[in-house]
Amino acid sequence: MAKPVVPDEARRRRRPTKQGTVLTHELIVETALRMLREHGVQGLTARRLGLALGADASTVYRYFRGMDELTRAIADELMHRAMAGWAPTGDWRTDLRALGLRIHAAYLAHPQAAVLAASRVSGREHEIAADEAVLGLLRGAGFADPAAVRIYHVFIDQSLAFAALDAASLALPEEARRADEAVWQATYARLPQDTHPHIAATARLLAQRMNASAYPAAQDLLLAAAAAELETPR
Repeated sequence: MAKPVVPDEARRRRRPTKQGTVLTHELIVETALRMLREHGVQGLTARRLGLALGADASTVYRYFRGMDELTRAIADELMHRAMAGWAPTGDWRTDLRALGLRIHAAYLAHPQAAVLAASRVSGREHEIAADEAVLGLLRGAGFADPAAVRIYHVFIDQSLAFAALDAASLALPEEARRADEAVWQATYARLPQDTHPHIAATARLLAQRMNASAYPAAQDLLLAAAAAELETPR
C-alpha cells in the first residue's frame, strides 16, 4: 500500500531549534550560502547544515526533499538577488545589459555557490521572473518569437557560463589564483617574437585584459549582434 503524501506545510518544523530559532526556507538557504562561502562545496552536507542551524540533519529534509532541491533553491536565491531592485527603463538593449551584469555580479558575490548552482535549472519563482523579463524585453523590442527565444538562450547561458567560469577562479585558494594571474606576466610576456610573433606583439594588452572577466565585452558583442539583426530588413 502506497504511503500517504505529507503536505509540505505539515513536514516543516514549527518549534524553535536548540538555538531558539524557528526554521524557514529562507534561513536554511542563507545558512547554506554562508557555509559554502566559509567551507566550499565539499563542506555543505545535511549533517553540517543541521549543526549550523542547531537542529538535526533530518530537519533539513522537512523543508527540502534532498540536497539537490536545496541546490536549486540556492540557484533561485542568487537569481532573486540579481533581480532585486532591477526595473526596465524602456531601452531593451540597456535593460538587458544591466540585467546580465546583475546576474553575473550576484553569482560572483557567492563564488562557491555559483560553482555549485550556475548550471542548474531551478524552475522556481525568481528564475521564472528573470526568464519572463528577458523574453519580455526581446519581444517588446520587436524580435519575432523564434529570434527572441534564440537570443534569450544565448543571453542567459552566456551570463551563467561566465558566472561559473569567473566564480571558479575566485573560489580557488588565494595562492593558486595569484599563480594563475602571474602567468600572463611571467610566461606570455616573455615569449620571443621569432617563435610567437602574435603573442609577443600583443603581450602587454593580454596582460592588461586576461585577468579580468571577459563577460562585459562578450555581452556587448551579443547585444550588438542582436541589434544589427533587429535592424536588418526581413
